Amino acid sequence: MIEKNKEYIVNIEDMTYEGMGVAKVDNFPIFIEGAITGEKIKVKIVKVLKNFAYGKVMEIIEKSLDRIEPFCPMYKRCGGCNLQHMSYEATLQLKKNIVQNNLKRIAGLDIEVEDVKGMKEPYNYRNKAQYPVGVQNNEVVAGFYSAGSHNIVPNLECGIQSKLSSEVIKVVRAYIIDNKISVYNEETKKGIIRHVVIRNSEKTGESMVIIATNSATRLEGIDVYLRSKNIDISTIVQNINTKNTNVILGEKNIVLSGMGYITDMIGNLRFKISPHSFFQVNKTQTEVLYNTALEMARLTENEIVYDLYCGTGTISLFLAQKAKKVYGVEIVAPAIENAKENAVENKIQNVEFICGKSEEVIFDIKDRPDTVVVDPPRAGCDVKLIKEICRLAPKKVVYVSCNPATLARDIKEFEGYEVKKVVPVDMFCWSNHIETVVLMEKN
Repeated sequence: MIEKNKEYIVNIEDMTYEGMGVAKVDNFPIFIEGAITGEKIKVKIVKVLKNFAYGKVMEIIEKSLDRIEPFCPMYKRCGGCNLQHMSYEATLQLKKNIVQNNLKRIAGLDIEVEDVKGMKEPYNYRNKAQYPVGVQNNEVVAGFYSAGSHNIVPNLECGIQSKLSSEVIKVVRAYIIDNKISVYNEETKKGIIRHVVIRNSEKTGESMVIIATNSATRLEGIDVYLRSKNIDISTIVQNINTKNTNVILGEKNIVLSGMGYITDMIGNLRFKISPHSFFQVNKTQTEVLYNTALEMARLTENEIVYDLYCGTGTISLFLAQKAKKVYGVEIVAPAIENAKENAVENKIQNVEFICGKSEEVIFDIKDRPDTVVVDPPRAGCDVKLIKEICRLAPKKVVYVSCNPATLARDIKEFEGYEVKKVVPVDMFCWSNHIETVVLMEKN
């Protein structure tokens, strides 16, 4: 029987979806953070449960050729990345294996998954940074939460955030210190500054700073302060969040300078981004993802397309450039309003956005679909929606997934459809997350 605090010499046989190494002692599974397939390690057992245990690497006896030194000095403390101890090529192979294994184990599908579409330069790719602000040892700090906690790991030089974000957070922190503005304390619920959110577009050159505060008292002079440090920001917004919540932004915004929004582009399409707007954080790979979906759909100018779980309409507008008509359906009303604004901004008229549950509204649409695109949240598709899509019997279904497990579960429910192609796309480099695009065709 495995014992807590005891050390064992083990061989790493596999890796989990979360990126943990898997070893076995007397056929009892041990999950080990930071271990790589093929390594021999000394592991200390830190937690024992009924069917498995967790261990900690104490010594690497035989090292994998895929092991590298993390490029971030805060890697082992910060919860933002979990695969920096592996070469980038190895992370792509891991993600391919994760998709392949889920499809085989859950869906019973023995199909060759294509190689993951990765980035040439998988650094500084994020166009949105969210920095919690706090006080440690009487010093104002900003950074990111450690995994599974609200403990801030100070980090002003993150290797996956944009370089602009790193420059801006340093200056905003200096502004807070120089102006003696108090910082929010989660325990006492007192203090002003809670979070700093930075959004930027490399393509348009526009940028936004959002400062979430525990007070409606207007912050003064931050635009002047930033300019004095040679940082030009397109718009600065103070967001009011006085609730005791984990949600970063409240409902009310005060525009301190600029228009209160910025514009970014995906391909040749322009999108207006306000503080609350959803927009993919890796624009480069978003284009790869959407173009992959578009290629799989093989649309003609005579086709009707449904884009379900359409969000702010980004995929819908991509599809509309090749289709006769696109209907985008989304349950979140503000997202539908943003989608309509985006259609007007891009002068696209062959798209219609509908607010409601997809499984309840698709039979009210007068045009029947030739192709259906679904891009659900991590929980996957509603099983009722899958049944309704099968009843509509489109020729093609393109499933865009952010969770291989729910993707595999849902594929089983598409009766009468055959999986033709599976292409993973690396949107979140150095983490275990993977996007996948699947083409299903009617038998």
